[in-house]
Amino acid sequence: MPLLPTQDFQGQTLVRVGDADNFMLLAPQHGGRLVRWVHRGEDILYWPDNADWSRPAKVRGGNPLLFPFIGRHFVDSVAGQWRDRQGTLRTLAQHGFARDLPFDVTAIDAAGSVTMTLRDSVQTRPGYPYAFVFDAVYALLPDGLEVTLRTTNTGDQSLPCYPGHHFYFALPHAQRAASTLALPPADRVRQLPDGTPGPGDAGEPAYRLDDPRLQDTYHVFRGGAGAMLSMPGRTISFELDVAGSVPWHAVTTWSESEQSDFYCVEPWVGLPDAIHHGQGLRWLAPGQSESAVCRLRVTA
Repeated sequence: MPLLPTQDFQGQTLVRVGDADNFMLLAPQHGGRLVRWVHRGEDILYWPDNADWSRPAKVRGGNPLLFPFIGRHFVDSVAGQWRDRQGTLRTLAQHGFARDLPFDVTAIDAAGSVTMTLRDSVQTRPGYPYAFVFDAVYALLPDGLEVTLRTTNTGDQSLPCYPGHHFYFALPHAQRAASTLALPPADRVRQLPDGTPGPGDAGEPAYRLDDPRLQDTYHVFRGGAGAMLSMPGRTISFELDVAGSVPWHAVTTWSESEQSDFYCVEPWVGLPDAIHHGQGLRWLAPGQSESAVCRLRVTA
């Protein structure tokens, strides 16, 4: 691997990919986190000025990678647990372990793309007893960004997974009422206290971002997948029906509070607790590899 292009940011040495006006700053050592994505000189993602780098997995910002499972899991209404096919009880943190572990940079083009890789280890096997390679491939596009989450089963037993994203988009909270999210036909679903998906309500074609129905809500696609986030001065289109990609099951909408200067739109391959209820659950045979690909297009 050649010497990595880097930039100092908040006292950290981050990997830099791109040019002066279109670039990414990434922290492979901190969960493969995309920290900044600058498009035409403007930050697309939110990152706090006072980020606590002693606990980067807890920082609200950038794009944490969610693997092997997204969301919260429950056994007998106890969060943080799941049961495997043999009936063994396993402990797994919310959104999995990828955002807490260091990735290796396994390929890089300083002008436009980087591949970061996480492999199974003594840290992953107690809660997830499978051999895997998980690659996150970020590639700058002339009008946006393409991200590929590629999972490969390197073991001798079938592997369950349903990865996802947690994009924190920069949006001053005062602009939420002037911002909208448009969706294809989808049902609004929330997780019940026992972990199962609640009954779905028919979704609407578009919502204002100050609509309380969006908070911590899964928008489960009925057919085609996608989304369009429109904010003052910027529109971000999510292309989720990409050739060669596994299906995206839903996007989730969330923000920490009404005063937060970010808004999260998160493409997910499955729903939380899918290992138990099956909605979006993927099983990879030994030697199998599959990718979840999304493209974000930015227009003014």
